[in-house]
Amino acid sequence: MGAYSPAPVVDQEIHDRIMTEVIRPTIAGLDADGLYYRGFLYAGIMVTADGTPKVLEFNCRFGDPETQPILMRLKTDLVDLIEAACTGRLGQSIATWDTRAAVGVVLAAPGYPGDYPTGAPITLGEDSVDTQVFHAGTQCLDGQTVTSGGRVLCVTALGATVREAQQRAYARLDRIQFEGAQCRRDIGYRAIMREQ
Repeated sequence: MGAYSPAPVVDQEIHDRIMTEVIRPTIAGLDADGLYYRGFLYAGIMVTADGTPKVLEFNCRFGDPETQPILMRLKTDLVDLIEAACTGRLGQSIATWDTRAAVGVVLAAPGYPGDYPTGAPITLGEDSVDTQVFHAGTQCLDGQTVTSGGRVLCVTALGATVREAQQRAYARLDRIQFEGAQCRRDIGYRAIMREQ
């Protein structure tokens, strides 16, 4: 229930392999079938120990919570990119990225992924530099932010390293309160092990 970006396991060689073995064949397959697709195409990919990309899923939406750290690093206006895609100009656009790492941690309702209560008041605490709280399972009820889903929030932070981004994300997350809030405390540990 969290994610980080960039993924240290995806070096240039792995990136090129994913493009060659997964992405380009998918686009070619859509084209061969006469399917004109314009929109998001999220490929959930697992990389095995020998560097082989394995497709877990495709979605025509952003991945959650994978997207939140990516959006923290995106410096280009997302709306501009969407408009370019809608008007057939995406190939002329260049997305620019923050070089820092980002870590996102999901704060979930008690009982999630099973049955969970809703309507618990949320205290969001103070914002901090280089952090963003993405709302998912929340709603505004009588002027108060309350829980309304299993994955309530994704607290995301930037840092010079994954470790620093992780520390900032958890520091921000710890200032948020609602009854029964739960999260994993190990998001990013594999990337942090690679940094050492």
